[in-house]
Amino acid sequence: MADPTPDDLFANTPTSSGDYNASAIEVLEGLEPVRRRPGMYIGGTDDRAFHHLAAEVLDNAMDEAVAGHATRIEMRLDEGNRLSVADNGRGIPVDEHPKFPGKSTLEVILSTLHSGGKFSGKAYATSGGLHGVGVSVVNALSVHTRVEVARDKQLYAQEFSRGITQGKIENLGPTPNRRGTTVTFIPDPEIFGDKSFNPKRLFKLARSKAYLFAGVEIRWKCAPSLASEDVPAEAVFKFPGGLADHLAEQVGTRECVTAQPFTGLQEFPQIDGIGQGRAEWAIAWPLYSDGSTSWYCNTVPTPDGGTHEQGLRTALTRGLRAFGELVGAKKAKDITADDVMTGAEVMLSVFIRDPQFQSQTKDRLTSPEAARLVENAVRDHFDHFLTDNMERGKALLGEVMERMDERLKRKQEREIKRKSATNAKKLRLPGKLTDCSGEGKRETELFIVEGDSAGGSAKQARDRKSQAILPIRGKILNVASATADKIRANSEIADLSLALGCGTRKDCDPTTLRYDRIIIMTDADVDGAHIATLLMTFFFQEMPEIVRAGHLFLAQPPLYRLVAGKESRYARDDAHRAELETTVFKGKKVDVSRFKGLGEMNPQQLRETTMAPETRGLIRITLPQEFEDRAGVARLVDELMGRNPEHRFNFIQNRAGEIDRDLIDA
Repeated sequence: MADPTPDDLFANTPTSSGDYNASAIEVLEGLEPVRRRPGMYIGGTDDRAFHHLAAEVLDNAMDEAVAGHATRIEMRLDEGNRLSVADNGRGIPVDEHPKFPGKSTLEVILSTLHSGGKFSGKAYATSGGLHGVGVSVVNALSVHTRVEVARDKQLYAQEFSRGITQGKIENLGPTPNRRGTTVTFIPDPEIFGDKSFNPKRLFKLARSKAYLFAGVEIRWKCAPSLASEDVPAEAVFKFPGGLADHLAEQVGTRECVTAQPFTGLQEFPQIDGIGQGRAEWAIAWPLYSDGSTSWYCNTVPTPDGGTHEQGLRTALTRGLRAFGELVGAKKAKDITADDVMTGAEVMLSVFIRDPQFQSQTKDRLTSPEAARLVENAVRDHFDHFLTDNMERGKALLGEVMERMDERLKRKQEREIKRKSATNAKKLRLPGKLTDCSGEGKRETELFIVEGDSAGGSAKQARDRKSQAILPIRGKILNVASATADKIRANSEIADLSLALGCGTRKDCDPTTLRYDRIIIMTDADVDGAHIATLLMTFFFQEMPEIVRAGHLFLAQPPLYRLVAGKESRYARDDAHRAELETTVFKGKKVDVSRFKGLGEMNPQQLRETTMAPETRGLIRITLPQEFEDRAGVARLVDELMGRNPEHRFNFIQNRAGEIDRDLIDA
């Protein structure tokens, strides 16, 4: 039977859809989604996620305290991973829920996702809980959960296992001297394996919550077998000074730039008579410190910061710049937020209505209004802190400006010009850079070489006076699809930036480039082309001015060597080879060898074909001179190298008709 024609795209289409029909579609009900995919709700099943269960239950108790209904919370850890959190608040409602006849409100909250009292803002103005999933997730991932509610002088209890209700709610009789909610749970080993609660971690969690809300007393208890030097069996936390007390404890006896830390509490302006929350902060600048930061929103830790952090950084930076202008320090205008924050012990706690977080684990606050609210709240207090005692303000300004000067000095060192760079003994350069002396009359060149083996050949083939070699290992980071933090953390990119010394992005200055030419030298194969593409993407995004000034080149290493008798020539590609075979070697028996990579050439061959200015060929990489003319290039780079794979797919589809099928290496 003849094969179907290549144009028949549907020739091999299956005639049946197999088992994929309506019955293959699952609908997960109740708390089953949580048990199937715990990572969606608590960020995984690791140690951090395991302790997040405790934080979820404690956050509910804290929300009750912040709302003004509870003054005391007790956290108790017993053997067998049994954790209890009790508060003296209003108690979870236990009457029948109107939408779920026959079920208590307590059962609905514990066994139904997205059920809670924090959606409208009627019951809680500023709460850490937002989605109504916290305690129900804990319930779903626990082998045993017991909730006791003391309400209206009656004690009620209900038990659950792996999210399934183990019976109706029970009335255990009158309890005249007790009120509030107690949640006791044991995490499920089926989900978390043999993990167990770390007493020290829970102890610190309870302590930090007490600092965050001055009006609450938190009692800690644990089984005597779990106590240690760091973790007592019993403790009581109550800090009337809030974050200021926390900071004082953290700083201890260390000497600080200012004798008094910058602390304060400010309510946010009301809108239509409704309070929008408040901000509390405590900041100290210890001498010779690495510093630390603690960010909170509605008592929930946000380790990755967010918009409230942004507001604080802006307030401090603008405040110091204004103070510098006041005292006549002209250079203060160059102060950045990092200059102010580096080495500082910073604590910020905000309470806002309807906060937005990046995920259920609440690692980062994304509420846009938080930046403005915090900046406005902190700025006036910081201005007063600086001007109330001018010597204190000048001391802090002097310390911050010293850090600024160090930063600018480091920047200047990186951007030092080529000639002085070669003579400067203290210049920081990457270890794998083989630099040139810069003493020759020729223009200096940096060859970015793929792989250590090729780098070895290139080192031997180079002109030591004018040619430097920087080997890179494999495919560098695709900067078009990476975050700024990831780019900064990449060692290959850091080495490249350091070797060039001209800065990146807005700080990129072609006049401080340490070399006259930057030459990308990769293998003449698909992998080599890919690496060259990644490098060109890096230069386009991070150093566009270098490209625009005409400093970037592509080397053209040969793919073939053709030998006939004493005659030898190199061919760049298949087309060049065919041309040589029909001209120079016409009618001769030709011995053809293919170079798999640069490392297969000996130094003499590499020098002759690719590196010696007299015999090599280079391709200059250019960019349009005007910024607006570069929009098309930027769009193409984003389509082909960006984060959206759909753009690449569309590009391939649209260009598929332009490809000659005979040229495809099948």
